[in-house]
Amino acid sequence: MKPYQTTESLEQAYGLAKEVYANVGINTDKAIKAALNVPVSVNCWQGDDVTGFEGAQGITGGGILATGNYPGRARNGDELRADAEFAFSLIPGKKRFNLHMFYAETGNKKIERDELEPEHFQKWMTWSKKKKIPLDFNPSFFSHSLAGNGTLSSADPKIRKFWLRHGIASRRIASAFGANQGSPAVNDIWIPDGSKDLPADRHGPRLRLRDALDEILAVPLDPKTITDAVECKLFGIGSEAYVVGSHEFYLGYAAKNQVKLCLDMGHFHPTEVISDKISAVLLFTPGALIHFSRGLRWDSDHVSIYSDELREVCREIFRQNALDRIDLALDFFDASINRIAAWTIGTRSLRKGILEALLEPTKLLVEAEKAGRNHERLALMEELKTFPFAAVWDKLCLEAGVPVGTDWLAPVAEYEKTTLFKRN
Repeated sequence: MKPYQTTESLEQAYGLAKEVYANVGINTDKAIKAALNVPVSVNCWQGDDVTGFEGAQGITGGGILATGNYPGRARNGDELRADAEFAFSLIPGKKRFNLHMFYAETGNKKIERDELEPEHFQKWMTWSKKKKIPLDFNPSFFSHSLAGNGTLSSADPKIRKFWLRHGIASRRIASAFGANQGSPAVNDIWIPDGSKDLPADRHGPRLRLRDALDEILAVPLDPKTITDAVECKLFGIGSEAYVVGSHEFYLGYAAKNQVKLCLDMGHFHPTEVISDKISAVLLFTPGALIHFSRGLRWDSDHVSIYSDELREVCREIFRQNALDRIDLALDFFDASINRIAAWTIGTRSLRKGILEALLEPTKLLVEAEKAGRNHERLALMEELKTFPFAAVWDKLCLEAGVPVGTDWLAPVAEYEKTTLFKRN
């Protein structure tokens, strides 16, 4: 499936596309440059099925489940970093790498999650600086013996305090990342707390969660090194009836306490979209963290694709000129397919959405809307769907030095044969 036989034919196609977009006032060269400059935080947990380095053989509850047994899962930090580097060679544009707390490398020494420190992520920070790949972070409030009956909202003070210390430790580690890389690390707080069946007390857990978050976020850290975010969810595995950290809870908390709100594409009702929420959230919070994912019937964290909603989310971000207030990250984990291919498909799809949003003649759409010519607005939106976007995307890949079209599949197959399939 080579889209072009030669680079010359690709350039010819791009030249024609460039002329078409120029007719609506868009400079495709500038759009390509801007699209490549947008950082995307790639989720490390796709590479090992959210297993981590604590010796677990898989997720043991906590609202997360990676399904499948495709061979080649990364088993340690060196393999995970090597796999990520290879995937990054196939993906255009600026990348970041997003870690969870249980990816600490402790030299096989048992250290509880509330006692982890920046030194246990020294290999990650060394790699980050050498490869110029900034890191983001997440506390891991799941897959743990103390996560079965609530974490920050637990009625048991001992359990709650353990996870509170964990949350504080997570922020300190994220801050160390930010100091090491010279840009803030996003620290996203998500907890799986909830109830499988109808609860009698919805207020108590949320009150405890609010107070715990207050204590975690009260620890003073340099804002130049860390950005805090809180993540909501409609329901999860084992919390079908009630989730403590609902959208309403975290929206209120983020607005009151001026932290970023994380909107995950898979964390809402299957017919509900987050693209419509962004403009409202930005009115009352310092910004947002967007998790690009894909739910099928439920929050199943399928690999992101170039879907209508992904494209609409990207449009909303750029229509509002809000990129300086929004962090873009991926959040999926599919253990049934080649994991490097999953990274590549998901991240390239998001980069396509970013590029397409930058190619939109938003000014023309807004002018038509303000003049009451909504038929013209709709017509423009429809015509843009058949503009020669593919040629501009292929030119972006060429400029970035990554494979064009499906040419990335062959090196993935070779890496699978020489590296992944040799892992036990």
